[in-house]
Amino acid sequence: MLLEALSSVILGLGLAWAATRRLPHRLPARALVLSTGVAGALLGAFLTQSALDAGNLLTALFGAAIVSVASLSLLLRPAGRLRGRSATA
Repeated sequence: MLLEALSSVILGLGLAWAATRRLPHRLPARALVLSTGVAGALLGAFLTQSALDAGNLLTALFGAAIVSVASLSLLLRPAGRLRGRSATA
């Protein structure tokens, strides 16, 4: 269990670091991104462990990666200005 948690933290940090290196202009502060990646990975590993009751480390890491990426994607801002037309014009 401790190995799963530690592996999930490392995976979450790695994914968050990769996101900050790849998309720095579309993400908020680095500390928020790193903590969100770690929290998402821990939550994903916990959910996978609870739902599947699997003792397999790879299954827990797969769930951790999915939830971590999903939570990091919620932090993304739009790339440019929105080009929608105004209804009042």
